[in-house]
Amino acid sequence: MALAADKTQRRGDGRRAQFSPVWFELAVLLIVVGLIARQRALFALAACLLTVIPIAWWWKRASLRRVEYERRFDRECAFPGEMVHMTVRITNRKLLPLSWLEVSDEIPMALPLVRGVLMPTHTPQVGTLDNALSLRWYERVGRHYELECTARGVHKLGPVHLKSGDLFTLFESQETRPCSDLLVVYPRIWPLEDLGLPSKEPFGERKAHRRLLEDPLRTVGIRDYHPEDSLRHVHWKATAHRGELQVRVLEPATTLNLVLLLNVSTFEHHWQGVLPELFEHTISVAGSIATWAVGQKYKVGLVANGSMPLSDQPIRVLPGRSPGQLAAILGALAYVTSFATSSIHEMLRRESPRLPWGATLVVVTAIVTDDLAATILRLRDAGRQMALVSLAEEPPPHLERVATFHLPSATPAFQHVGQGADDATAALLVAGLTAWEVGGG
Repeated sequence: MALAADKTQRRGDGRRAQFSPVWFELAVLLIVVGLIARQRALFALAACLLTVIPIAWWWKRASLRRVEYERRFDRECAFPGEMVHMTVRITNRKLLPLSWLEVSDEIPMALPLVRGVLMPTHTPQVGTLDNALSLRWYERVGRHYELECTARGVHKLGPVHLKSGDLFTLFESQETRPCSDLLVVYPRIWPLEDLGLPSKEPFGERKAHRRLLEDPLRTVGIRDYHPEDSLRHVHWKATAHRGELQVRVLEPATTLNLVLLLNVSTFEHHWQGVLPELFEHTISVAGSIATWAVGQKYKVGLVANGSMPLSDQPIRVLPGRSPGQLAAILGALAYVTSFATSSIHEMLRRESPRLPWGATLVVVTAIVTDDLAATILRLRDAGRQMALVSLAEEPPPHLERVATFHLPSATPAFQHVGQGADDATAALLVAGLTAWEVGGG
């Protein structure tokens, strides 16, 4: 970090500053020559130099005080292929004007400008958005940009490097401010049909048409009376208002649970490395299944043997049906890295006792090992409802009474570069709706 800061500091040294000790030597020389030649003009020139230098030095010291830099986005979360509008505001909140100001804002190369180019830096995959301008007293300047989201992840913007100085460009002042913002890019989402998964009950029967258990204390709506309805469920106020028998629609006392167990490893052993494209495909499949399940009103959860950046703890999102559940799951998938905290079969054996007993456990993995297959069979024999989604090139082994799907990288969806999620997925995330279903299944 210190080396990077030093390089950043040295990057702009000497670009504008014109001052050197020679200026004092020149002033002394003018005074001496003026005394010898009895020329008042030389005395005046030396006086100007000795007056301008302190003023310029003070101007430099005050130039970056109360200068503010901020970014504003039209949204903080997006999908690959979407555009994010960014507004940069630079404000000079003091009486002293700035004759020149240079701003270099560090932005990941994964967020390129739609119009314009990010300048490369010494840091890999990081560029700078450069601006040069002047500001009057108490003036604010706004610049508008469009960033293209090209890769999943949580992208950090900043720090920002400011450089300014005096009117005569004798001195310059530099500052590096954290000024950090995060832009979350969710994984790409596909309809289940495009992945090769059936859109209707891919992981087993969903539920009976008639609810067996209902909570009499939780009314979710009303409807017309049917002959098979109990008189205990009649809503008398609504009946009196409408003039026809109305009954309460009660919330089911039990709901279906689906937990995704994501394996971030693309090789059997972690020290063998990672296949980035296969890794991203695996995350996208998990996100697509989660989106479908939320649309089907499942209580959806996520457990992954990957970790957050700068952390060694596995990712865990408990099953739920809150309006923000899908955003929480996709956000966790945006953060996940390829660093595996444990093997998938160890994580499955450790986490299964903590998960709801009636939940369907869907293992999404890029590689199916013998240990993983054996663990799935043991959990099946213990009464767990298991499903396996494999992205390996080779078909997975046959696991009796386990819903198994093979989605190799040659799946048409993986070959298609779309424009992010469709409007329905965006509405599901923003408004917290739970009635939408991917692919109309």
